[in-house]
Amino acid sequence: MGRILAIDYGRKRTGIAVTDTLKIVATGLATIPTHTIIDFLKKYLQTEKVDLIVIGEPKKLDNTPSESMKYITPFIKRLQKELPEIKFVMWDERFTSSIAHQSLIMTGAKKSTRQEKGLIDSMAATIILNDYLQSNCSRI
Repeated sequence: MGRILAIDYGRKRTGIAVTDTLKIVATGLATIPTHTIIDFLKKYLQTEKVDLIVIGEPKKLDNTPSESMKYITPFIKRLQKELPEIKFVMWDERFTSSIAHQSLIMTGAKKSTRQEKGLIDSMAATIILNDYLQSNCSRI
């Protein structure tokens, strides 16, 4: 049984989260420089089976695609070309970075920790993945 991996794509950094093999629990895996994502995923796939990649889909409040889609669309096309054996889905990522930042505040994290953008990106990917898991759980 393979894992589900989530990507919170950013122009500079990309947050990545992954489930356990039973696809129950999502945890942050890494935040990496965006230009290294394909190599990172290929290396990860050499040791772990992944059944699905969930990619955060940035939308505006009116449900239209945000400006960030102009960067994400070429990434998705490249990902599909480089990893044709993996299924991909887009998942609404609205407010995930804000929720991640708010979670750090609520846990009492120091200001210096809350300013670590890499931590926020990894947490945002985890939130995307948890949302996806919860949504699919309710459909069963």
